[in-house]
Amino acid sequence: MFGKKKKEIDEEYVKGEITRIDDDDVQLAVRNQEEIAEKIINSNMLKKYSELGKIMFGMLKDYRKGIYTKVPWFTIATIAFAFLYILNPLDIVPDFIPGLGYIDDFAVLTFGLRFIESDIHSYLDWKIEQADAENA
Repeated sequence: MFGKKKKEIDEEYVKGEITRIDDDDVQLAVRNQEEIAEKIINSNMLKKYSELGKIMFGMLKDYRKGIYTKVPWFTIATIAFAFLYILNPLDIVPDFIPGLGYIDDFAVLTFGLRFIESDIHSYLDWKIEQADAENA
């Protein structure tokens, strides 16, 4: 998924990489939830996304289970790409570079969220409806 050629991170780069995501990548992201969550929580730059990350993992899991299907593939692929990018320690700016290592991870996550913001809101509305139905 991640080629050796270094590129500038912009919306076009992120969109292009998202189109390469397949179901195996989604499964890989879900399997590595703990490690990805740990990187988000332990990075000062990404920490503000920790709660949103939980919601995004919930969406991936509910999609994979087949209980939440009102979501475009592009949204699922965007979440998987962002998480796998964060998981990869040797991305465009390697994570081990102090002070700079998570800048590209932050950029990928931020661009991805721009693309899928309305789908996250729809998912949260669905979760509320499910909880209300269970409590009725």
